[in-house]
Amino acid sequence: MTSERFDAVVLGAGFAGLSAAAVLADRGCRVLVLEASSRLGGRAASFRDGATGEQVDNGQHVLFGCYHETRRFLDRIGAAGGLRVAADLDVVSVTPEGESTRFICPSLPPPFNLLAGVLEWRALAWRDRLAVLRLAGPLRLARRELLGGDVCATSAGETVTGWLTRHGQTARIRELLWDPLALAALNQSPDVAAAPTFVRALAMMTGSSCSDAAVALPLLPLRDLYAEPARRFIEARGGEVRLTTAGRLRLDQGRVVGVDAGAVRVETAVAISAVPWFALAGLFGDRPPEEMGMTCQNAGQMESSPIVTVNLWLDRPVLDRSFVGLPGRSMQWVFDKGQIFGGTASYLSLVSSGASDLTSASTDTLIALATDEIRSAFPAGVEAVITRATVVREPRATFSLAPGQPSRPGTETPLDGLFLAGDWTDTGLPATIEGAVQSGHLAAVATLAYLHVAG
Repeated sequence: MTSERFDAVVLGAGFAGLSAAAVLADRGCRVLVLEASSRLGGRAASFRDGATGEQVDNGQHVLFGCYHETRRFLDRIGAAGGLRVAADLDVVSVTPEGESTRFICPSLPPPFNLLAGVLEWRALAWRDRLAVLRLAGPLRLARRELLGGDVCATSAGETVTGWLTRHGQTARIRELLWDPLALAALNQSPDVAAAPTFVRALAMMTGSSCSDAAVALPLLPLRDLYAEPARRFIEARGGEVRLTTAGRLRLDQGRVVGVDAGAVRVETAVAISAVPWFALAGLFGDRPPEEMGMTCQNAGQMESSPIVTVNLWLDRPVLDRSFVGLPGRSMQWVFDKGQIFGGTASYLSLVSSGASDLTSASTDTLIALATDEIRSAFPAGVEAVITRATVVREPRATFSLAPGQPSRPGTETPLDGLFLAGDWTDTGLPATIEGAVQSGHLAAVATLAYLHVAG
C-alpha cells in the first residue's frame, strides 16, 4: 500500500464537499477530495444521455436569489456566469382549471414586494389575496429569528399546512402559491413537513433585496455549472479530486490520523465528511467508534423523501417560457432545458417533489403521466410528438423534515479532526443546494481553525 500526505481530506464530491474543498484550496491547503461514485456532484449531478448525447441532470435543482453562499462558491471557482438570477420573483403557472396565470412581485422593499404581488394576482379571489396580509407579522418575526433574535416564529411540532392555516391562509392561496413553494423548497408535502425550515426559507426570501425571492436558473448542466469548475479550481492549487474511490477513516485514540483510499494510505490530521446521512456510518468500516455512535444512529434513522424527474424530448416547442408551474398536478414544475441551455431541441424536464406515490410506478406509466399533463396544460403540446423520454428516480433525494425526525448534527464532532458537512447537517435550512454549500463553508472554516491550532 502506497502512502501520501495531504493537509485535509474531503469525503464526498457534491456541493458540500466541493465547496469546502474550494475554500481550503483557496487558503493554501493541499486537499484531497474522494468520491465513491464515477461522477462528480453527489445528489446534484449530471450524466450523459446515451441516445441524445446531452448532459442530463439527475433532477431539476431550483435556486433562489437568496442563495448567497452558493453564489459565493460559484464566484470563487469562476463559475458565477453559469447562473442567471432574475431581478424579481416572476412565475407563470397553469392552474388546475387550465388557466395560465402570472405571479410577479413588484420592485418594493421585502416583504412588501411579496404582499403586493399577491394583492395584484388575478388568479386569486379578493378573499384569498387579502389573506396574505395576515402573514406580514409572522414574516417579520421570522426575519428577526433568522437574524439571531430571541424569538420563535413557529410552534414545536407544527406542520407547514398547520402554520399557514393558523395564519389565515386560504385553501386557494395555499394551492396556487404556498404549497408549490413548500414542495419545491422542502421536497415534502406541506401536510407532512415541519414548519420551522419552511418559515426560515421564507425569511431568507423576504430579505434585503427583491432578487432574494427571485428564481435563479443554472444555464448549464450541473456538471458544467459547478462540478468540473470546482475540480479545476482545486487541482490548479495543488489538490486532487479522485472518483470511484471510497474513503475510510483511520482513527487513533479519538483522533483522525488518516484515510484509507483504495490502495492508498493517506496521512492527514483532518477530514471533512460530506457524504449523505445514509452513508455516514460507512466511513468507519464495520462499526463506528463509540464517540460517533449516537450521531451515526441518528443519521441512520433519518427518513428520506424522493424526487422523480421525467425528461421529454419533443418535435416542436411547447413552452413560451423557460419554466412553468403546474400546481395541483403530479408533476409540479416543467422546465424547458432547450431554452435554458440555449439549444435548439425542445427538451422538457418535469419534476415531482415529495414523490413517494410515484417511485414504484413503471417508467412507461411515468412517461405517460408526464405527457398527459403537458398536453392538458399547454395547447402546443397536444400535437407534439415525443421523440425521446427518460425517467430519473432519486428515492433518497432529500432527508425528511417531518416532525419527530432525529436531530441534525452540527459541524464539529466528538472526534478530534473530523468535521461534518452536507445539507442534512444542522444549517436550519431544508435539503437545498444553499444548505449544502453553507455547511461546506462552515466545515472549511472549522478545518482551517483546527489546522492553525494544531500547527
